[in-house]
Amino acid sequence: MTEALEIERHRAAIARTDLSRPVRLAIEWAIINNDTTFFDYGCGYGGDVERLAARNYTCTGWDPYYRPDTPRTPADVVNLGYVLNVIEDPEERREALCQAWTLTQKVLIVAAQVLIHDRSHAKIAYGDGVVTRRNTFQKYYEQEELKLYIDEVLQVDAVPVALGIYFVFRDETEKESFRALRFRSRSLTPRVRTPSKRFEDYQELLTPLINFVTERGRLPVKGELAAQSEILLEFGTFRRAYNVILQATDEAEWDAIAYRRSLDILVYLALTQFGKRPGFNQLAPELRQDIKAFFGTYQEACQVADKMLFSLGKPGVVAQTCKQSKIGKLLPTALYVHVSALPELDPLLRIYEGCASRTIGRMDNVTLVKFYTDKPKISYLFYPNFDTEAHPALHTSMQIDLQNLSVFYREYDRVANPPILHRKETFVTPSYPLYERFVKLTRREEKLGLLKNTRAIGTRDGWQKWLEEKGVEIKGDRIICK
Repeated sequence: MTEALEIERHRAAIARTDLSRPVRLAIEWAIINNDTTFFDYGCGYGGDVERLAARNYTCTGWDPYYRPDTPRTPADVVNLGYVLNVIEDPEERREALCQAWTLTQKVLIVAAQVLIHDRSHAKIAYGDGVVTRRNTFQKYYEQEELKLYIDEVLQVDAVPVALGIYFVFRDETEKESFRALRFRSRSLTPRVRTPSKRFEDYQELLTPLINFVTERGRLPVKGELAAQSEILLEFGTFRRAYNVILQATDEAEWDAIAYRRSLDILVYLALTQFGKRPGFNQLAPELRQDIKAFFGTYQEACQVADKMLFSLGKPGVVAQTCKQSKIGKLLPTALYVHVSALPELDPLLRIYEGCASRTIGRMDNVTLVKFYTDKPKISYLFYPNFDTEAHPALHTSMQIDLQNLSVFYREYDRVANPPILHRKETFVTPSYPLYERFVKLTRREEKLGLLKNTRAIGTRDGWQKWLEEKGVEIKGDRIICK
């Protein structure tokens, strides 16, 4: 029988200097915006509330120790950030989750500790967690365990956003729209190549239609475009208006946008196979129209998506797809791709990566994604100075085993001799803003023979030793011969 201890929960509160990670992610995904109300359930010192208020968000927070007199009021977005893991009583933990959900009108943010980096002997086993040196309780979850707990208690399908962070949506349509948005690629509007008098006369009127087709990859249906009345009054149909746009732009570029958009939908639909696939009417109206335009029927779209997903189970498919990829840096046992280039990958690799990110969530600030070709694993790698340093060092890696969804997390910031990168242009696409700068540096290094000894230059110390042997110093993008 576990001896009762006096746990000092309030000592688990963290004095932050910036927004907490769950709240920051909610802002990045526009879950929290100027039109939503926010309530922080178990706000501790209230740092998130104060910083959101300073940004003119409508927000408040309650904490049983630090802000006990604040009313617990319903809000569009409720944050239960790192609260569950400090409650030692399982029933009280469950009650806190339920109460936070009761207050939630749109989205509940749930965050909890999922990894232990320092299993100190000073921690005491207590209940289903540990007691720390500060006499606080910590319940550490596995990522999938946390999702199952949220789903079981609230009877929902929580959406993983990052390690230990979930969004729980009240509305099924909004949940599916969010999931689809995570796999949507971005397209640039085709440039005007052959200006015509007719196009120039109507360019301002046609701009909303141009933006819509760039975003959706198809023509709008009735009611989807705010400028519908003006455009139809002038042209009669959207098709006639679009034909004027085609007179000045390259139709192949518009076709490419439509194709990418159809692939985005297939990636999203393939990954719905891992949960309860939504019914057609549970999808947002604009997504339903996308599916009709690209595939004819929902059934046809799902069949194509499932065929792609199931093909990944065949031996050698992932490895072969990696080897054939025109994007990324291929090494003997892995393909490395910059996160910005993921939407440009073969849809099979996008689905494969989605198997990890949909279940676990991508690591915060991920720079590169590593696709193993010899084992069913994916790693997310963080290089904080990828853009600014010629040869950035690895800071953090998170490896996910796709067979059992186990996560291995490693920090390199205190490692004396971390791995570094070379040939940065190989990880990105030519459209990356710094692509040409990366190419120029690599060409200069190749000319001086700096990249020949691949085994020796893979770490920071090895690289520095090699540069010294060559009598070369690198400052920024400049190569200085001594």
